[in-house]
Amino acid sequence: MGIVVSDSSTLIHLAAIGRLDLLRTFFDRIVIPPAVWEEVVVEGRERAGAVEVEQARRAGWIEIQMATNLPLLRLLEHELDAGEAQAIALAIEQSATLILLDESEARQIAALYNLSKTGTIGILVRARREGKIESLRAELDRLRGPGGFWIEESLYHQALQSVGE
Repeated sequence: MGIVVSDSSTLIHLAAIGRLDLLRTFFDRIVIPPAVWEEVVVEGRERAGAVEVEQARRAGWIEIQMATNLPLLRLLEHELDAGEAQAIALAIEQSATLILLDESEARQIAALYNLSKTGTIGILVRARREGKIESLRAELDRLRGPGGFWIEESLYHQALQSVGE
C-alpha cells in the first residue's frame, strides 16, 4: 500500500482501547505531520496514545513529515485545526492512498480533494471483517465508554450491521 497519513484522533482512540496495533497490521507505515505529533505525544503526554505513538516512531512504522505547500496549508487552517490541516495538506502533496480522519468537517474537506479516507470506526470494521477482532460491538462499546469517543447511534448500528452483528 502507498502512503497512509493520519490525524490525531484515530491514533488516540485506537490507543485508548489498546488497538493501535491494528494500524501496524494493516499498513507498513503511517506518516503524521508535526502538529499531530505535538498533539498526541507532546501535549498529550499523560493521555492515551502518547507512549504508543512514541514507541511506534522509534520502531519506524510511524514517521513525521511536514507539508510544504504553505498556501494550501494556510487555506486549510482557516477551516480546520492544525493537525487536520497539516494531515490533509500532506496527504494531497504525497498523493496518499488513504488518510485517517474522524472529525466530520475534516472528512468533508478531504472529500473535496478526492482523498480516500477512513477513521477509527472504519479500522475496527475492517479488523472485524478480517478476523483481527472477535466482536465489533465490544470494541465500539469500549471506544464509546473508556475511550471517550462519541459515535452517533445510527452510525453505531450501521457499523454493527455491516459486519453482521
